[in-house]
Amino acid sequence: MLLRTWMITWKEFIQIVRDWRTLAVVVVLPLVMLVLYGYAINLDVKHVRLAVYDQDRSQASRDLIGAFSHGEYFDITAYLDGYDQVTDALDRGRAKAALVIPAAFSEDLASGREAQVQLIIDGSDSTTASTAIGYAGAMVEQQSKKIAVAALQRFGLQVSGDVIPVEARLRAWYNPELKSTNFIVPGLISVILMLLSALLTSMTVVRERERGTIEALVVSPVMPYELMLGKLLPYVMIAFFDVILVIGAGRLLFHVPLLGSPVLVLALSAVFLTASLGIGLLVSVLSKSQQTAMTVAMLTTLLPSVLLSGFIFPIRAMPTVIQWLTVLIPARHFLVILRSIFLKGSGFGMLWQPALVLLVFGLLMLGLCSVRFRKKL
Repeated sequence: MLLRTWMITWKEFIQIVRDWRTLAVVVVLPLVMLVLYGYAINLDVKHVRLAVYDQDRSQASRDLIGAFSHGEYFDITAYLDGYDQVTDALDRGRAKAALVIPAAFSEDLASGREAQVQLIIDGSDSTTASTAIGYAGAMVEQQSKKIAVAALQRFGLQVSGDVIPVEARLRAWYNPELKSTNFIVPGLISVILMLLSALLTSMTVVRERERGTIEALVVSPVMPYELMLGKLLPYVMIAFFDVILVIGAGRLLFHVPLLGSPVLVLALSAVFLTASLGIGLLVSVLSKSQQTAMTVAMLTTLLPSVLLSGFIFPIRAMPTVIQWLTVLIPARHFLVILRSIFLKGSGFGMLWQPALVLLVFGLLMLGLCSVRFRKKL
């Protein structure tokens, strides 16, 4: 068994070396995808274009505007003179938000009444809009605290400007800077490896049919499971090289922290590769042409990995039926593993469940490949 499996493995290695296009895909594609998507996908909302309509034009209103202008979250792009200009700025896209300060703003503050301001957000981009509302609310709240402290001091109370009645001290664990890159890159590694692994093995068996060499395999004493294993092993080694390449590039280019064990990352990556390569091998067994195999491999890996793995969209926000469907996507489980090891420093004791799912899935794929492959023409 071992000898026959090794001969199939060696034969596959020779074919890979002779096909320079496959080697180019193995080395170039994962790096290009990591750099392109790593820099392009950014969930951090900063430098929101803000238009200001200040009807009060007082020191109090200028202090409030200053709170918005100091920092990287808002960029004041225009000072307006009427509501028609507010509408025009948002309609034309010159601003994503507009701050409207009423004429009685400073008067209300001086008399102790509640002073209101209006923030109008372009809601066509819901992600930017919701984040901008949160930033604006925090800024207005901070400015309100300063005004309240100043009012207490005017009444003779000895209150420090830095002291407020209730102070919330928020801490973000695992990603203290809340950098979306630390969240995106581990997920991107999972998506890239999922796509690349399936593409690599989707050509193996169907290539034999198109080249007319399938007859030699049919008449050989090689068993179906030996053939599947022999064809899978070279791509496991190649994909393992890609794992090291992509993880290293993610660390060097995006400075994503790796708090956990690198050995554990590589070990569980091998389990994941068995599952993802098995999908491509099954596609190759069932397909009639290489073009069909490549198309099916991309449709069954890229779209589900991006949309249904939790890479960008949280799984718990999906309908219940779709949540159950995501269990069948290996990238979902590997993404949990990568983010946990990279950002939390988790050990195997916390990750054995997704690892077990990947292992069972991989063995199931190999079993289906062996059953579906018929040694006949």
